[in-house]
Amino acid sequence: MLKVQEIRELIKLIDQSSIDEFTYEADGTSVTMKKSSDNPVTAENAKPAETIERSTETVKSAEPEIHAEQKEDSILTEKTAADTQADFDHEIVSPMVGTFYAKPNPESDTYVQQGSKVEKDTVVCIVEAMKLFNEIEAETNGEITEILADDGELVEYGQPLFRVKTK
Repeated sequence: MLKVQEIRELIKLIDQSSIDEFTYEADGTSVTMKKSSDNPVTAENAKPAETIERSTETVKSAEPEIHAEQKEDSILTEKTAADTQADFDHEIVSPMVGTFYAKPNPESDTYVQQGSKVEKDTVVCIVEAMKLFNEIEAETNGEITEILADDGELVEYGQPLFRVKTK
């Protein structure tokens, strides 16, 4: 089984390459990664299968397939993305790599919920890094429209944690 760090490295390599889809299988476990693209796949811009060789491994991407369902899904995804963008003006992002906590301790209520009003100095969560608990402030006045991280989830630097509709 792949370790989390190995998966992250694969994601970075695939993101930087021209591969659109990647599948890794070992010991009965399968990991599949697909890039989303802004351009829908058509017969004119479909790429042939590509091969990248690294040491003894060969990574192959499958030739893109065209399905009516995929086109409908991409249209729905575009509409959902447009609707989501209208719901917020600002994203509160993680200033560091660490563990996201939505409440100060396990027995307490969460700092904020969807619909909560926040001000610039309102603490919205904690990100633990190297045994230090860092309180994250909203840095803007507004209303929380979406919470993007789960309690106890590992978060990356710059990862959006909350979406806020500013006043």
